[in-house]
Amino acid sequence: MKSDELTLAYLEKASVRMEALYFYRERKAYSDVVREAQSVVELTLKALLRAGGCAESTGK
Repeated sequence: MKSDELTLAYLEKASVRMEALYFYRERKAYSDVVREAQSVVELTLKALLRAGGCAESTGK
């Protein structure tokens, strides 16, 4: 997978998790909201780092 494709994949995953946030919030599952929000931040940061040329050195 190319870096550009991986960047877009990270952003797509983050977008899906954002939708899940609303689902969990409506059901007052606040611990799940926090967990998914952390995941959104992580995926978005990974995408930004890849887009900026700072690919992960661990090969994940």
